[in-house]
Amino acid sequence: MHAHDRLIDDLRSQAIPLADEAALARLVAMAADARFVLIGEATRGTREFFDIRAEVTRRLIRDHGFAGVAVEASWPDAYRVNRYVRGDMVIHDADDALADFERFPTWTWRNTVVRDFVEWLRDHNVAFTEPEWKAGFYGLDLFSLEASIEAAAAYLDGVDPAAALRAQAYYGNFEFHHARHRRQCGFETMLGVSPWHDQELMSQLLALRSGHFRYLARSGFAVREACYCAEQTATATRAAERYYRAMFEERVSPWNLRSQHMANSLERLADHIHVQRGEQPKLVVWAHNCLVGDARATEMGERGERSLGTLLREAHGRDAVLIGFSTHDGTVRAASAWDEPGEVKPVRAAVAESYERLFHVVLEGDALIPLRDNEILHCHFSLPRLQRAIGALETPQGERKSEYFHARLADQFDAVIHVDHTHALEPLDHICPRHPDYVAPAFRARA
Repeated sequence: MHAHDRLIDDLRSQAIPLADEAALARLVAMAADARFVLIGEATRGTREFFDIRAEVTRRLIRDHGFAGVAVEASWPDAYRVNRYVRGDMVIHDADDALADFERFPTWTWRNTVVRDFVEWLRDHNVAFTEPEWKAGFYGLDLFSLEASIEAAAAYLDGVDPAAALRAQAYYGNFEFHHARHRRQCGFETMLGVSPWHDQELMSQLLALRSGHFRYLARSGFAVREACYCAEQTATATRAAERYYRAMFEERVSPWNLRSQHMANSLERLADHIHVQRGEQPKLVVWAHNCLVGDARATEMGERGERSLGTLLREAHGRDAVLIGFSTHDGTVRAASAWDEPGEVKPVRAAVAESYERLFHVVLEGDALIPLRDNEILHCHFSLPRLQRAIGALETPQGERKSEYFHARLADQFDAVIHVDHTHALEPLDHICPRHPDYVAPAFRARA
């Protein structure tokens, strides 16, 4: 049999149609016992990716005891959601809980799918009377400098007012110099025009850690949580300045700094929950495919770049499950330029020689493609093929250069979910009517 014909036969025999309940059951079974389950997205604005990701996460939390979800967003922005899902009565509803997601692209987290998931998570947590057993919603990223600074001081103010005053003194000058454009400030600190605050931030972080046991001596979940939040926001603030500085230093990869910060944040979060609960937690991560997948199997890895998926696989092996998405065509919410509003834009049909075109032609519909321990598909997908990744921007020019890269799918992910025709996310601040041809994923009604 010709190699191409064998590829078609093997792919059809191994893929499971998404309309079949066995597809989601297979995916959840693969992930149920893992410590970290990373679920990606091939774009920043596709409804079906978010729908499926939310449903898998619901099942992992409800049926397999996962402790929550950590997302590709900053700690302070996500922590407002965490407060809400844990029952904070000051926050009125999920729309209000998501209000702190003001950084571009806002629609990535402020959308109807995330809103519905947040409401579900709050309802799920009602059954748990002890706060440490409620499932949480956390941020791993290093952006939102001002929010991190304000949050660190606010958390400390309720625990140790003297420490809060010291934090304000440390951060005051830093905040002044970084209130302007982040890239400009990174350039200026590199040239020595603006001060480099790494030592100040490190001193503040060490001060927090040195007082850690004193804070913890005051019993109670709230105090332990406040102490952890203060340390996390201080860590994120220091990482953010290092990131913006690295953007102008060729010897340091800002991508690698960001990936390492997110991996460290996830590990610290797991340790924190472990202390609270007395047992090792399991966590879901939501991020873009480029962060979720193992970069060693892509052109990124050839450039020396490492992803969150790479770092977790190196540290935890099979206890990290990496799940990616793909699509052939449809619509997506994206912007034409940075900081511009999101629009519904077309997703052009995938180019020849790409995974997306192969799945479109061979599978003729939505399907789960299981790759872990799958020797049949590994022999086909262990060689490079084009893969598409769409970010927050979508422009008609330069599609091949900006959207496609080579990847070895079998080494990049443990499973891939292909949704052949997709639709744009609906943002909360401007909810658009559903497209007349939109059909929710088959499992959605059985949630």
